[in-house]
Amino acid sequence: MEPPTRPATYLGTMGGKRLGDYLRARREIVRPEDVGLPPGGRRRVPGLRREELALLAGISTDYYLRLEQGRDQNPSPQVLDALARVLQLDVPATAHLHALAGPPQRNQRPAEPDHVSPGLQQLIVTWWSRTPVAVLNRYMDVLASNAMAASISPIFQPGVNVIRAAFLDRDLRRLYLNWDEMSSRAVAALRALVGTELEDVRVVELVGELATASPEFKRLWVRHDVSPSGAGVARLNHPDVGELTLQYERLTVAGTHGQLIVVFHAEPGSPTAERLALLQAETTGSELPQ
Repeated sequence: MEPPTRPATYLGTMGGKRLGDYLRARREIVRPEDVGLPPGGRRRVPGLRREELALLAGISTDYYLRLEQGRDQNPSPQVLDALARVLQLDVPATAHLHALAGPPQRNQRPAEPDHVSPGLQQLIVTWWSRTPVAVLNRYMDVLASNAMAASISPIFQPGVNVIRAAFLDRDLRRLYLNWDEMSSRAVAALRALVGTELEDVRVVELVGELATASPEFKRLWVRHDVSPSGAGVARLNHPDVGELTLQYERLTVAGTHGQLIVVFHAEPGSPTAERLALLQAETTGSELPQ
């Protein structure tokens, strides 16, 4: 498969402009009133003007312009922290800003295909039968899953790319009641997983494909949101057992290049826990617990 013909349009990260693209994207998200400036006025672009951001960060407008245009790629940690403060970046986003200002990372991905270790494979298969579990790689491909994960959503079948399915499979929008929240979190998580290795050919192909096919993905990707958060809530309208409200945890697999275990669980005694028990019985053909 050939990479997209205009990857820079979608990635915005080639050459020395990775830092500048990130600063521009985040600057356009911050509203003047968010940083104590009067709202309104005639603005050609949303968000802060360059000179406003520079003033609030305590640097010259010319210096900030050089950063955003990629003409200065060696800002001090103090300057980066000042910019992060004005841009209201959280801890993961601030760390990402510092990483973008550092030397480009080469992709250290192993040459062999991703695989799940035999021990981990056995663990997820034998995990408590009412617990949906899946293993993803850093590109959000499903490497392995147990029967319960596949039963709550077709997205958790080995070989499926979760983020591609989220934006290109229209049926998932009917399955996930909080699709907007889940999709935005997925894009931010992908940013966090690939970090600054955005010239990885697989990333270029995946982002180019999705940005071309899905306006929603492209809108979210160019925001440059970064979220390695390992927890969240998924709300599903399951066709067999009805509404499910599931907590999920993403756990990093040590000794791998970005593999994650995703575990879904329900609050004990909740309607979702009862429906998971029913789904487990239907999936395995076992008796419901008394």
